[in-house]
Amino acid sequence: MSNEVMNEQQEENDFLHESNVRQFVTFIAGDEVFAVDMAPVQEIIRVPSVVRVPLAPDTLDGLANLRGKVLPIISLRRIFGFEEQEYNDATRAIVIDLGQPLGFVVDTVASVVGVEISKIEDVSSISGTVDTELLTGLIKDVGGHAMIMVLDFAKLIANEFSDIAKLSTSTAAQALLRQEENLEDAKFSDELQLVSFTVAEQEYAISIEDVQEIVQVPENIIHVPHSDSHVLGVMTLRQRMLPLVSLRKMFNLPFHAADEHSRIVVVAVGNSSVGVVMDTVNEVLRVSKNYVDAMPSMLGREGDLSEITEICRLDNGKRLVSIISAENMFRHSSVREALNSIDQVQDESMGSNAERAGIEDDEQMVVFRLDREEFGVPIESVQEIVRVPEELTHVPKSPSFVEGVINLRGAVLPVIDQRRRLGLPTIERTEQQRIMVFLFDGLRTGFIVDSVAEVLKVPKSAIEPAPNLSSSQMNLISRVANLEKQKRLILLIEPAQLLEAQDRAGLAALSAK
Repeated sequence: MSNEVMNEQQEENDFLHESNVRQFVTFIAGDEVFAVDMAPVQEIIRVPSVVRVPLAPDTLDGLANLRGKVLPIISLRRIFGFEEQEYNDATRAIVIDLGQPLGFVVDTVASVVGVEISKIEDVSSISGTVDTELLTGLIKDVGGHAMIMVLDFAKLIANEFSDIAKLSTSTAAQALLRQEENLEDAKFSDELQLVSFTVAEQEYAISIEDVQEIVQVPENIIHVPHSDSHVLGVMTLRQRMLPLVSLRKMFNLPFHAADEHSRIVVVAVGNSSVGVVMDTVNEVLRVSKNYVDAMPSMLGREGDLSEITEICRLDNGKRLVSIISAENMFRHSSVREALNSIDQVQDESMGSNAERAGIEDDEQMVVFRLDREEFGVPIESVQEIVRVPEELTHVPKSPSFVEGVINLRGAVLPVIDQRRRLGLPTIERTEQQRIMVFLFDGLRTGFIVDSVAEVLKVPKSAIEPAPNLSSSQMNLISRVANLEKQKRLILLIEPAQLLEAQDRAGLAALSAK
């Protein structure tokens, strides 16, 4: 046999030998050593910070941001019922991709080993804490370990997350639900919907139609030289320059430095927008026009601006809210000065038609907090946002999930504690808590949240489907706003799924009392 033939035969034997060798990643969870086939392992990372998801399986730690993609993080210890252990420097997440990347937290990653297929034994010889149905074989005396169990992650995912492959709620069904809600909203066309805020202990409001969003005061504000004293400067808001004015200065009120309670209300008229700094934002009010009066002419301001056009009477006249006309506000010299100041600090590319078209491709949502997480709902789904009263009236034999009822302008409003509804620990009442009011089949229902953070416009490009972790979670939270630059993950709630059909029947009976 020639050397050339011998070499070809040796190469063929080496290839056959290598094809019978499988690569495995070995790792430790609890007191057990496991292995996973190298093929579906996408990467191995340190355990990232996560956003917890209500109604998800207990084995899910939460959702993480992995280079702009949402990654579910799952605890193997919890899957196998092992004792909980705090994560440390050795803890890692093995990212397995079997159609959708999932991160599985392990105590430590041991090594990568090559094992001949013939040396992988059957699992019938063992039984113990780990369900042998989740194993595909045993590896003995490899990598310094007497026995390594090979996990079948495909079967594990199917068992723990049976809904992960299901499609999310159809967009057609969601659109139909929103259409029905819009039809119900039309019944209240004789009402004004207002965003109320406080400046120098006085309450004002602007029509929600004129409010683009509500954001926090940034750390850095660009001050414009030689601008009017009312003009605070400009800030960058999603790649556009937004002029900022102080309502205190416009109204000749005492100076007050912005703090953690201050908010910027972005008001728009036509193609122009301006950020108005308020001491604090209070509520979203829905007020019957019967309780709104025109501003008496003798009290109206003369000259530059008559910005307060109407007065809203609440709580039997004990609470007066001054309604500011956004159109009149834009006639004020300080606002015109602020708009003109943009030309001094922005490039010609800012504010181009192409960019504005991109800005308009956003979804506007109300962002609220529960525990440490942020949630969002479409702004059009929120009827109003009101303070939590000192006491809620508890109704005997009311549904167990109802915290109580309040009198909302003569109507009974059932109130549900959103924390309890989502299985989160309850807390004592705070000043920051608010009741968000939604409409379900003509029935108004309030949900208590820890705080309402802001009204935010999110680019549609930043919204992606939420991982399908359970049917309950997927119905309620089917999308996630992944704001990578801000390091924020906002869980987007489908309002129509906040109440089950059977729960609505119980609430309807309660409201009729």
